[in-house]
Amino acid sequence: MKKFSKIGRPAAAAIAAAVIGIGGLGYVNPVLAAKIPLIGKIFEKVEDNVTYSGDYADKGTVLTNEDQAGNLDTSDYSVSDKGITLTASEIYCDGYSIFLTVNIEAEGADFTHIPEHYTGVNVADNRTAAGFYIDGTWSVAGNSSEQLQNTFEGEVIDSHTFAGMLKVNLGEKASGSGELSLNINGLGYDDDRMLDSEEISASHWTDGNWHIVLPFEVNETDVKTIEVGEKNGSIELNNVVISPYQVIVHTTTPGKQRELTDDRREKLLSKDPDMTDAEMLEILGWSYEPCQTIIFNQDGEMLYSDSEMAGRAGFAVQRKEIETLHIFIFDNLDDWQQMESEGMNSSAADRAVIAKEILVD
Repeated sequence: MKKFSKIGRPAAAAIAAAVIGIGGLGYVNPVLAAKIPLIGKIFEKVEDNVTYSGDYADKGTVLTNEDQAGNLDTSDYSVSDKGITLTASEIYCDGYSIFLTVNIEAEGADFTHIPEHYTGVNVADNRTAAGFYIDGTWSVAGNSSEQLQNTFEGEVIDSHTFAGMLKVNLGEKASGSGELSLNINGLGYDDDRMLDSEEISASHWTDGNWHIVLPFEVNETDVKTIEVGEKNGSIELNNVVISPYQVIVHTTTPGKQRELTDDRREKLLSKDPDMTDAEMLEILGWSYEPCQTIIFNQDGEMLYSDSEMAGRAGFAVQRKEIETLHIFIFDNLDDWQQMESEGMNSSAADRAVIAKEILVD
């Protein structure tokens, strides 16, 4: 998902390199689509090709159902603005991330030209999904808002309908129940007819206001945490979390507060003259020592890597068998890239700061 994240609307060239033609999307006749209930069954519809693929049957909670006439059994989780209706369908939380499915409808749109992007480790996997950009913020349990980083991944159903899934990573482990608040202020998508253009990123973009609050229950079925506590120098492998759809590696890596230089203070004050030093330091954040993680299973299959941040590296299971994990942590990006290219038996393994084999089952 990181390869298709919307951070502003530029970076068209990079996105164009990651998308392919839309042949084989399997569009459904709009008339027939209306007779097939979709909302309440989107996990089933998209679960094979999204990045965090897997069997979601009996895992998620259905928020909204749809009958064969297209009627919804609840309007609590459906919002409309600027001619676009977003309806939350199902939700699942493993305690560390929230997986949400949605239906997006826009009568005046033509979604059939949304290109697909690769969601597998290798292009040869032929795993692709369409992507729908999202801009805005999210929060859980009254915590401070976080910027939405990922896209809806999924499938174009017809000219006016897109079904997709969004993954939100929680800052702290959740338990019990909670509410996810989404404040969406923009939706958009690319157009395969513009792939040769200099700028295609979110070429179809709509600013608006789609606010929705969604309840969720943490489902810890088949979620396992393995404590490790292995340290080498300043980097420590704390624990590994294995859920049905992801593997999360928690690490400790050294960091320090970024310095509030005169130049940085001047730039920040030019945006907000009343900003305090404490507020500026919070914006500047911390800088961390390099730490790149790569994982293979017992068969030497590399797990698809999501975005890595200080203290957390996420990987998609994608229906792979997870009996043993081989975890390699590098402090040199070139070594990480070599191993990603050559596989688990790469000579770069000898240069890993931490190399750990973990028995899961």
